Amino acid sequence: MQKRALNVALTGVTGTCLAGMLVAGVAAASGDDSAQQQKTPSQSPMAQKDSTEKNDSAKARSLAEAARKPAAKDADEPARKKVEKKALLTGTTKASYFWDDGSGVNGDTGAPAGGKPMQKGLFASPSWPMHTKVKVSANGRSVTGFVGDRGPGEPSHRGVMLDLDTYTFRYLLDGEKPKSKYNAGTGEGHINGLKYEVLEWGKGKGNRGKPQPFGS
Repeated sequence: MQKRALNVALTGVTGTCLAGMLVAGVAAASGDDSAQQQKTPSQSPMAQKDSTEKNDSAKARSLAEAARKPAAKDADEPARKKVEKKALLTGTTKASYFWDDGSGVNGDTGAPAGGKPMQKGLFASPSWPMHTKVKVSANGRSVTGFVGDRGPGEPSHRGVMLDLDTYTFRYLLDGEKPKSKYNAGTGEGHINGLKYEVLEWGKGKGNRGKPQPFGS
């Protein structure tokens, strides 16, 4: 009887111990999980920092590559370039010079017939329409002007088909400036082999085409 009571008591104690061990094991496991969970949040900012640094590094590389690339050309650039007009008529002639402003100097008989005041780039033609745009070239130099007067007169019957303003004449001759607007300041009174290019016919009176002597 006493022996059975002892066995019962031992069984109770053993069960109690086992139960205590199980509870302790569960608590320990829970503690490990909680500790692991506590570690995870503390590691998250470091991971975010690494990710941010990687993104910043990638952006920096992209910006550096973009800076190394040549800037794209403006698609409209060719359209902005000045397109030189094609000549409507070209040829060569002998040219003289004049400056008609109503002063009477050098036989000046009055202001230019085209209605515009005497100026640099104003030429005289015996036949072309008034305000015809023309480019003249000689000795590697060029000037673009317009027909604003009639002339030369009698010399046009001897092949002098253009009168240039004094400044244009001297510039084309030797690149210098005239002594005055009435005097080119050189012993040369003509430029032989002057090239002319008609860029646009004027709407004033006159005839298009190859220049004709005055009054013909």
